[in-house]
Amino acid sequence: MDELELIRQKKLKEMMQKMSGEEKAKKVLDSPVKLNSSNFDETLKNNENVVVDFWAEWCMPCKMIAPVVEELAKEYAGKVVFGKLNTDENPTIAARYGISAIPTLIFFKKGKPVDQLVGAMPKSELKRWVQRNL
Repeated sequence: MDELELIRQKKLKEMMQKMSGEEKAKKVLDSPVKLNSSNFDETLKNNENVVVDFWAEWCMPCKMIAPVVEELAKEYAGKVVFGKLNTDENPTIAARYGISAIPTLIFFKKGKPVDQLVGAMPKSELKRWVQRNL
């Protein structure tokens, strides 16, 4: 009986881990992904449409558009992956794309940058920009 109970517990634990992994994957699709040097290139490679928000903690305009980026991530879930890259923590990636002002949003298609916006904009402008690049 003890061995059977151990097997049950092991299976239950595996199922719980699988379910939490699925929830995590789902969350990634409808909220911005925190990007850094270890997942940036992979995210661009594995998704057809990616919008990257280059930002920093001290940047007020970045903080102003953060909720808008969150909303757009939900609205475009399944069509566009939104990511946020902290330029202070990842200066090499920021330099690679010539980021000299933040917030800067770059739209990537199949891993290639196709368009960018600099500065805080209203949601309607950002939405129009995303639609134009889809």
